[in-house]
Amino acid sequence: MDRIKTSAALGIFDGVHTGHRAVIANAAKHRIDGAEPCVFTFSPDTALFKGADGFIYGECEKNQIIGKSCGVEKIYSESFADICSLDGESFVKEILCGKLNVAYVSCGRDFRFGKGASCGAEELAQFGRKYGFETETADDVCVSGERVSSTLIRRLVKDGEMEKAAEYLGEPYAIFKKVTHGAQLGRTIGYPTANQVFEKGQLVPRFGVYASKVYIDGKCFSAMTNVGIKPTVDYDGMPLAETYIDGFNGDIYEKNIHTALIRIIRPEMKFSSLGELKNQIAEDIRCAVKLI
Repeated sequence: MDRIKTSAALGIFDGVHTGHRAVIANAAKHRIDGAEPCVFTFSPDTALFKGADGFIYGECEKNQIIGKSCGVEKIYSESFADICSLDGESFVKEILCGKLNVAYVSCGRDFRFGKGASCGAEELAQFGRKYGFETETADDVCVSGERVSSTLIRRLVKDGEMEKAAEYLGEPYAIFKKVTHGAQLGRTIGYPTANQVFEKGQLVPRFGVYASKVYIDGKCFSAMTNVGIKPTVDYDGMPLAETYIDGFNGDIYEKNIHTALIRIIRPEMKFSSLGELKNQIAEDIRCAVKLI
């Protein structure tokens, strides 16, 4: 039986922003000879981000966005260390032709492959002609006259500019992570929160309080999210998002939920008493719900 051909989008796709989505959309629409759309990417924690502040989304988050927002369910996510030693032609023969059986390949203008990033879109087209697959290089995507890039989005997220970041991402910046147990301080003062811990090496948004939306089992809830470091719980020094979900009181421990950060309300603050903290939380929730 003949192997199924694929129509592959290539890239790290850190953030799955609007530029990345253009690359993936090309692969999704080119079903040459019944080719199955797929994405070939790298695990974010193994890819090299020289000079970057960390990866925007972890592997689980990235894969969810590709599946949900881009409509491509077949994703090949490899460790960069397992691929980086291959020269350009070996990558094409072993991965694109051997593993993926490509009929069509899509990439961005800055896509690099092969040992030492020695090859780009031009070389990919040359290999395509040699090995019998079609190639296409997606044009850059611009928003408000500015080229969309992961570097730009990292800066916006780091600065807490979530509304601007959403324009470049194509949807609000979100946290897709499991709800973990904490010290349950919020519960003792009447404001239980869902804790989601960021991964090592991941870019963390500006510390502060955000108006947010939480999606649980297909339902959307207005929420307030605090991003920062919780000193009373040991998370190996990793920051976390603590979210109070307005109107929700179910058990979601160990469940993956989708928390979208919409707009920052205020920067991180220190409080002299639990009473002062409780009053500020109440005000933050009122502000967040009103904004949402």
